[in-house]
Amino acid sequence: MINELLASTPNRGTLHVTRLAGTREIPLAEVWRLSGLVAAGLRARGLGAGDRIGILAANSLEWVVLDLAALRLKVVTAGLEPGKFTPTRELMERYSLSLLFTDRPCDVPGVERLTTLLDDLPDAAGTAGTAGADDTSGADNTTGAAGAVGAAPPPPVRYAPDEITTIKFTSGSTGTPKGLGATVGSIDSSLDAVQDMFGHGPGDNLLVFLPLSLLQQRYWVYSALRYGHDVTVCTYESAFVALTQVRPTVVMGVPGFFESARGQIERHARRTGRDLADVARDIFGGRIRYLWTGSAPADPATLAFLNRLGLPIYEGYGLNETCIVAKNHPGAHRAGSVGRVLPGKEVIIGDDGVISVRAEHPVNRRYDYCEPGDSERVFGTDGVVRTGDLGHLDADGFLFVLGRADDTIVLDNGRKIVVRQIEEHLKASPAIAECVLYCPAQTELVAVVSPASVPVDTGAIAAQLTATNRALGGDQYIHRVVVADEPFSIGNGLLTSQYKPRRKQIRAVYQRQLGDPRKGIHAA
Repeated sequence: MINELLASTPNRGTLHVTRLAGTREIPLAEVWRLSGLVAAGLRARGLGAGDRIGILAANSLEWVVLDLAALRLKVVTAGLEPGKFTPTRELMERYSLSLLFTDRPCDVPGVERLTTLLDDLPDAAGTAGTAGADDTSGADNTTGAAGAVGAAPPPPVRYAPDEITTIKFTSGSTGTPKGLGATVGSIDSSLDAVQDMFGHGPGDNLLVFLPLSLLQQRYWVYSALRYGHDVTVCTYESAFVALTQVRPTVVMGVPGFFESARGQIERHARRTGRDLADVARDIFGGRIRYLWTGSAPADPATLAFLNRLGLPIYEGYGLNETCIVAKNHPGAHRAGSVGRVLPGKEVIIGDDGVISVRAEHPVNRRYDYCEPGDSERVFGTDGVVRTGDLGHLDADGFLFVLGRADDTIVLDNGRKIVVRQIEEHLKASPAIAECVLYCPAQTELVAVVSPASVPVDTGAIAAQLTATNRALGGDQYIHRVVVADEPFSIGNGLLTSQYKPRRKQIRAVYQRQLGDPRKGIHAA
């Protein structure tokens, strides 16, 4: 798939780049032309196969063009997430970067403005112009990132399945993110499987708002170039603007995004008295074919809510180390599961209930950057990846994920409690946005909840605590709930970039309240 993409010029499809101020449309043929000019400039500066560049910036046209230029040269990209990395010389040395492109202020040699990447490139008519977006970086390095303007684009390259295109980084909640090289074979096999399931093509527009530093988000750009559909790139902050302006047919989002959308739909319907389905169509643009979610456990109530409103949503499962493993899709959808295992992937359930994955085309067999012992804990000598998730397969091959093995609580009576089911039940209340369960003294369960709104609806939280205890009870009885001082967010460090709770950080922040039996909302 990647080689076919590189061997031809797209003749249909559009890239939509949405910001809060509006949307810009660029034909994919023009995006491809710009990537050829940038690739020629990088080649003129001596970059070629095996060299490595970093991209540390928010989603933009320049991000897309630079990634494609690197792909056309076999230059390896390191997608570096803003907020998790800073543009320094030490960063460049750690990851052996020849150049680092960023939209952050920086005057370090070798660090260049991504926002000026397309400045002064000739337009399609051959005249010089500014093809890029407005420059807001404030960076001081003004070296021409594209290099020699007017040089011929490089000839097509071909990749072998085990060649590396990019370094992807884990979204781990603590420590330096682990990095591993992603093979072309793993990208090809995942995109082939997705295309077989969903048949993206002309008429489709896939909305991408998670950071392009996450390799899977770039999959949908590659898919657009190969299969001729549109793709919209924006940031999380402008995602709801993009929904109404661009009216996508497919939205790729983490569960937290769809929970936020559900809240908007419900609030708007209450305020206006309109039908929920009508409000949902307005908010999502009225053209949705399906919604895609994964990366974290999805709230079953939110999935059911969107499906009832005519917005089919399909949950899937995968890790950085495995890529997409399983996916629900039209014709093969089982509620509560994360879908059937994809072709080329094998799921193995260990005696301890932990999921392991073997792939025909593995992402890789080790981390390139990690602490001693990290690779050995995850990657087996036979290429099998131990995921750390608990789960089971049903008789029809659907995979069910029960939670993280590390998040299993062991009580003083020896009973093991898998927290995910309890947390999901407590989150059924619209007053609770997130929930993390702890056992401070190995005797009783205590939850820290992130309120869905301020002021906090303590009455609704208390009612849900009672309902959860009645439904589950026994060793799963929650004795009290600590309400967070402010909602969990990426900004306060209590959510990952994929909107997963950072359990260790949350415990550290609320250690005193967890350990004080007088604090919180107590079970009736």
